[in-house]
Amino acid sequence: MQHIPHIKAVLFDLDGVLYIGNQLIPGALSAVAQLRKAGISVRFVTNTSTLSLDSLQQKLNGLGFNTVPEEIMSAPQATIQYLKRQPNPVCKLLLAEDVKKDFACFDQSETAANYVVIGDIGDQWSYELLNEVFHCLVNGAQLIAIHKNRFWQTETGLQMDIGAFVTGLEYASNTKAMLMGKPSQHFFNMAVDGLRLKPSEVVMIGDDIDADVGGAQDAGLHGILVKTGKYRETYTRLSAVDPDAMINSVADLPALLGCLSEAAQ
Repeated sequence: MQHIPHIKAVLFDLDGVLYIGNQLIPGALSAVAQLRKAGISVRFVTNTSTLSLDSLQQKLNGLGFNTVPEEIMSAPQATIQYLKRQPNPVCKLLLAEDVKKDFACFDQSETAANYVVIGDIGDQWSYELLNEVFHCLVNGAQLIAIHKNRFWQTETGLQMDIGAFVTGLEYASNTKAMLMGKPSQHFFNMAVDGLRLKPSEVVMIGDDIDADVGGAQDAGLHGILVKTGKYRETYTRLSAVDPDAMINSVADLPALLGCLSEAAQ
């Protein structure tokens, strides 16, 4: 078993790691409870851009995780923190209606925005909408991507995510999106700073070898890959990322860290 010393906190990806849709991954509740009992801090970190902070907490608590808002860090919340530090942001929001509630403090415009914020909007994508965003970008607006995931796991199988739309807009407008969620180092740094720990004392566990594991490792954290959710053996073999550990599911995590994190017991 690979050695990962002095682990004091675990960052959990949500969809594909703790649950898929509304179905718990077997052993997920027990795994989180065991880590808490062992004195290891837990944080729930996600690129999910369809749920507000309140809705995320309601979902997690409805599934039995008993979270408080301070334990949840989402890419939309990281975006809000960034925008609050900017002078007079005016936003064009391509976001699900529930998440838009969290952005109500910002001025908004469909045609005169200086920030375009892109998240998951499902089947609302159209050539007309892409062209609207394109014109905002060529007129100087900053493109902010909640995340840039290629695909994600649903209850009916893999589904294309927003990464292709973001990449297409970058190419057409000859600009680069500011990435807010995983694998952005800024996102992981915020999580570690909130814990008041060193990156080497924190583990990220996820089902995306690039965004979860690779992003965490680039920020100095340890990265553990689970073989649930969007995990695919072929895709993993093709990735340049080498996880610190691989486990069948989150249910195996307490045993792994119970052996490796004696300092946190």
